[in-house]
Amino acid sequence: MEKKVILITGASSGIGFDTAGKLSQQGHRVYGAARRVELMEPLREHGVIPVRMDVTDESSMVSTVESIIGSEGRIDILVNNAGYGYLGAIETVPLEEARRQLEVNLFGLARLTQLVLPHMRAQHSGHIINTSSIAGKAVILFGGWYNVSKFSVEAFSDALRMEVREFGIRVSIIEPSGIRTPWGIIAADNLEKASTATAYQERGFKTAKIFRWAYNSKLLSGPERVSASIVRAVNAHRPRLRYRPGLGACTILTLRAILPSRWWDSIVRAILSK
Repeated sequence: MEKKVILITGASSGIGFDTAGKLSQQGHRVYGAARRVELMEPLREHGVIPVRMDVTDESSMVSTVESIIGSEGRIDILVNNAGYGYLGAIETVPLEEARRQLEVNLFGLARLTQLVLPHMRAQHSGHIINTSSIAGKAVILFGGWYNVSKFSVEAFSDALRMEVREFGIRVSIIEPSGIRTPWGIIAADNLEKASTATAYQERGFKTAKIFRWAYNSKLLSGPERVSASIVRAVNAHRPRLRYRPGLGACTILTLRAILPSRWWDSIVRAILSK
């Protein structure tokens, strides 16, 4: 198996943490990037190189890419995994929070991609793996701005794939279902915060309660399911365009594709606010 130089964002917890460790154990040269570099210290024993980077901070992204190129001479794989979720009604979520989700989930991803592309073009090879979600194709109750950010990642990735193919660069999208990570609890907390003392409080609190139950249960798949898909994409001779790990991911997206929108709305509202 060819050993590759890999940069993965959001490596301080959950999917990113698990993926960085697995790839490094396989012998790849892995740089794990996150704001809280101290949380990545346990990864050092697996050979991961922790890097302090914030995908909303231009200078930190530039310095990270320049440092890796200076040390390794190349970047073979970019895994855009950093993400942020703030659920709530579109009417009540502060626009600064909406902008933050787009800044982290889309524009940070896009800017880091812009920074690595010249190096991948020069080496006429590379693979960009973007972590999206089934929420990038199937809207969930109170997911509005998060859905917007993930729908955007889907469109961005599809456009990018067509543009860079002639340079030997591949693009894959990871579309997990709900995954048992701290993300769900944080999203539930934010949903309650956005719903408090509003017309959406009763339904919002019910939905937050369901989120907490699901993300604290064994109903959802663990982050290892997603990291396994990313690892397969990294090592594949001909990687797939889309990977859909996690319980029910393919089923949910199939249902969304075939069901009338009114049916989908009714089902989602019934499940997430009963």
